[in-house]
Amino acid sequence: MMRTHTCGELTKKDAGKAVELSGWVYRRRDHGGVIFIDLRDRYGLTQIKFNPEIEKHVWAEADKLRDEWVVNIKGEVVARPEDMINTKLATGEIEVAVGDLKILSESKTPPFELDEEKMNEANEALRLKYRFVDLRRPKLQAMLAAKDKMFQICRKYFHERDFIEVQTPVLANSSPEGARDFLIPSRVHPGKFYALPQAPQQFKQLLMVGGLDKYFQIAPCFRDEDPRNDRHYGEFYQLDMEMSFVTQEDIFDIMEPLMLNLTKEISNKEVVGLENGRFKRIPWRESMNKYGVDKPDLRFDFEIKKITDMVCGCGFSVFANAVTDNCVVHALKIDGGAKFTRKEIDEMTEIAKAKGAKGLAYIVVREDQLQSPIVKFLGDELAAKIVKEVDAKVGDIIFFGADEWRIVCAALGAVRNECGAQLGLKDNTKAAWCWIVDFPMYEYSEIEDGRIDFGHNPFSMPQGGLKGLDNKNPLEILAYQYDMVINGYEASSGAIRNHEPEIMYKAFGLAGYTKDEVDKKFGAMIRAFEYGAPPHGGNAPGVDRILMVFNDWDSIRYIYAFPKDGRGKDLMTDSPAEIDEKQLRELHIKVKKD
Repeated sequence: MMRTHTCGELTKKDAGKAVELSGWVYRRRDHGGVIFIDLRDRYGLTQIKFNPEIEKHVWAEADKLRDEWVVNIKGEVVARPEDMINTKLATGEIEVAVGDLKILSESKTPPFELDEEKMNEANEALRLKYRFVDLRRPKLQAMLAAKDKMFQICRKYFHERDFIEVQTPVLANSSPEGARDFLIPSRVHPGKFYALPQAPQQFKQLLMVGGLDKYFQIAPCFRDEDPRNDRHYGEFYQLDMEMSFVTQEDIFDIMEPLMLNLTKEISNKEVVGLENGRFKRIPWRESMNKYGVDKPDLRFDFEIKKITDMVCGCGFSVFANAVTDNCVVHALKIDGGAKFTRKEIDEMTEIAKAKGAKGLAYIVVREDQLQSPIVKFLGDELAAKIVKEVDAKVGDIIFFGADEWRIVCAALGAVRNECGAQLGLKDNTKAAWCWIVDFPMYEYSEIEDGRIDFGHNPFSMPQGGLKGLDNKNPLEILAYQYDMVINGYEASSGAIRNHEPEIMYKAFGLAGYTKDEVDKKFGAMIRAFEYGAPPHGGNAPGVDRILMVFNDWDSIRYIYAFPKDGRGKDLMTDSPAEIDEKQLRELHIKVKKD
């Protein structure tokens, strides 16, 4: 070993000890000929000292040292005088008087400062290009350590409950998981392709058929989706789990204690909003009506209310026409929102428009009047009734949406979220967990007008089983699907699975798939279910997204050791990259250039 101690552990108790340390030069200071170096490794900093009057040749070698050079030193631990103690450092009571120095590696001048206080001075692209340097920052090393701790807790938790960790294939087949696949051309099967798994969905269900009644895996998943702040491009990890002979309640019983423990062990947040010690459960439609989204931030209370019936036939044409066209009118009261300036209200309007709304009406409740361009059209009496209906008080503002139901939900949900941020109600000391349940099995396709498509997970069991599929309007069928939500982010998606071939054929048939198409895409599952499949279900929390929320980071990219940028590029390795003609020929592929 090239060290007896790390750079974060020496204290006053070690004074007089001979030690050997290795690390990077973090800072250098010269005082009256004496050279002081802050030596850094992932455990912390230790001040080391080179005195020319004691070891002249060692001091001469130390005089060459520059930032980020890698060195090994031997010396004696010395207690610092009381007036020289650095209380900000764990090792601040001591320094090491160096008697021997080895320069292990020199460094070019780093492309940016590694000091946390100066981290914003370098743009993200530069940091990603030199990620191997950026990773030396304590914040990023703490993040990686937190991720490791999270994985350890999860593995221990599931192993203690008789789950078996199984690695499922990475080369798989394409499946309709809701995102684009990453396709891998086959060299030995010309014209055919593997797909990187969007999730281990089919494989974990096959494990249940195979008799492994409790499975988990920290699984890599791959989706060719555009990145956003809570979605890393290309790849992410989820805590995938599945159980046999269970109901939805059993999944909740397993997952909630783990999430509560992770919140306690990994974050500094206090869990709020529990009901009798359990996560609150909100049906999907109720969540959409109350909060405008299916992943509500429950750290604050603003709720949307339906006022469609109240404004039927009113003098305000925007509301009246919406009712006539079988649309809806909803109201969102924001406590204390009267303080919003006209500019801020205009910004809220643009947020609503980005979700498809034509505009955003409002009423400000003042001490002596209702301030709004729409009151004169509504009339004082109806306006007062609306204020009473939404329980608005002096100092509040009421926003309105009038359009198709989904547009109104999306618009007011986005406005609610922004108001919570503007009013400082997104308290980062709190963690508000909940379940969203009873998702619709089907919805209208976003691609083909009039076509019915799966609304969520196509492998979910419809509520009511085959009878429900036969007798209900597909858009009214609910599924045993559930999402776990924390602070406005979807943390997990799961379901009780459809394990009966007859029900699966029928479910896919309603979404426009023929029996032959189902057999072609999911033949392995269909065959497996014909040989005795247990009822089963599970879910898959996104560990990267949960860590992002725990750490209050603006982007999920910070969670990865080597992330892609906002356009899906790895600036460090310069990928994706072109490949040579020989490789293309081996794969039977010809690139068509614009």
